[in-house]
Amino acid sequence: MSHTYQFNVSMSCGGCSGAIDRVLKKLDGVDSYEVSLENQTATVVTSLPYEHVLAKIAKTGKKVNSATVDGAERSVEVPAAS
Repeated sequence: MSHTYQFNVSMSCGGCSGAIDRVLKKLDGVDSYEVSLENQTATVVTSLPYEHVLAKIAKTGKKVNSATVDGAERSVEVPAAS
């Protein structure tokens, strides 16, 4: 079952949004995604676990300010790598 994750990410330029775009493009299991520099958002439709997608976005070094899963607020605390 797919979920819609929306991340509010601090992106100051096309390079920032491009970095997130590249990470999401490589993720297997993503149905669709949209990165908006203008809105400072990355929206991902996927059946992958939320924490997995959050960790991938966080790896780009961009700050994730807030996020929602299917419209409900979720923690943006990135789980420590195990």
